[in-house]
Amino acid sequence: MTPRGRFLLATVTGLVLAGLVHIGVVLLIPRLSKADALSRARAGETLDHAMPVYTLATGDNPSPPEAWLPIPDPAVAVGICAYDLAEGPMRVSARTGPLMLSLAVHGRRGAFYAVTDQAAVRGGLDLVVLTRAQYDEALANADENDVTRDVRIVAPDTKGYVVVRVIAALPSQRPAANDAVQAVSCTVDLPADDKAGG
Repeated sequence: MTPRGRFLLATVTGLVLAGLVHIGVVLLIPRLSKADALSRARAGETLDHAMPVYTLATGDNPSPPEAWLPIPDPAVAVGICAYDLAEGPMRVSARTGPLMLSLAVHGRRGAFYAVTDQAAVRGGLDLVVLTRAQYDEALANADENDVTRDVRIVAPDTKGYVVVRVIAALPSQRPAANDAVQAVSCTVDLPADDKAGG
């Protein structure tokens, strides 16, 4: 092999190895990071309501607390509910009002379901996040005549979080947006037998 051929072979080999290392590092970052969104959401997992992540500045609160969003939107209040489906299905309930509200369900690999207040039934959004086994069990135990307004979502992972966003188009709507985020209920959805026994 000529010197020029050896140089080209070494260059191509180096580029391929560098590309493989780069891809490997990028894929490992979410697993090795201690400050990813799921880890931060799990810090507030014991709350029964959405944990505020970014509250809008109001007259009472001119400077919102430090947010862990990279560049928060100054017109959107954000909250988060973490879930661990090993404890049971997660019920997320929100009452709708004049402000636009959205819920997005995230797993380890990103968002897999989203809904806005336009899908509300009688002023409420009720999402139940379940594993496939929990969903099958709920179907097996369902009464034929029982009508439910719940939206059941099968999650790809047992751990994840729900992001709540409320838009305040006007500065006067900011307190209502902050309140709407904190009013979202996030609880473990126990079967009827467990509720009666507890």
